[in-house]
Amino acid sequence: MAKETGRKMIAQNKKARHDYHIEDTFEAGLVLTGTEVKSLRQGRASLVDGFGEIDRGEAWLLQVHIPQYDNGTWTNHETRRRRKMLLNRHEIEKIDHRTQSKGLTIIPLSLYFKDGRAKVEIALARGKKSFDKRHAIAERQASRDAEREVGRRLKGI
Repeated sequence: MAKETGRKMIAQNKKARHDYHIEDTFEAGLVLTGTEVKSLRQGRASLVDGFGEIDRGEAWLLQVHIPQYDNGTWTNHETRRRRKMLLNRHEIEKIDHRTQSKGLTIIPLSLYFKDGRAKVEIALARGKKSFDKRHAIAERQASRDAEREVGRRLKGI
């Protein structure tokens, strides 16, 4: 069997960029069971409620939903179990320090296969207030309107 190369996206947390100010991102491996990997290969996962934590020098991913594998037997996994993230000790210490001192939280942004291995992109993020969200939407709309107007002027309309 040929070795898998490249990056295959499984799931994205699109709402995270709307709800949080992303300050820093990291790529982490995941410790998974066999049925979890098979379920992910079918492209089934949800990162919506997921978050991370550092517990006794280890990084954990919680509340990420990976549905049970359809053809699994009694060895099937729990859908929302704690999953260990594989990071360097230096990265774990950096994340732990920043979450404790600056009030940041760890959220998953995307889940994907990279060269055949399951990876998760996590971010250190700060929650947005509702007026920040409205401000971001207004800025996006203003830039769209400006681009549209520039396009019209270039066309001579």
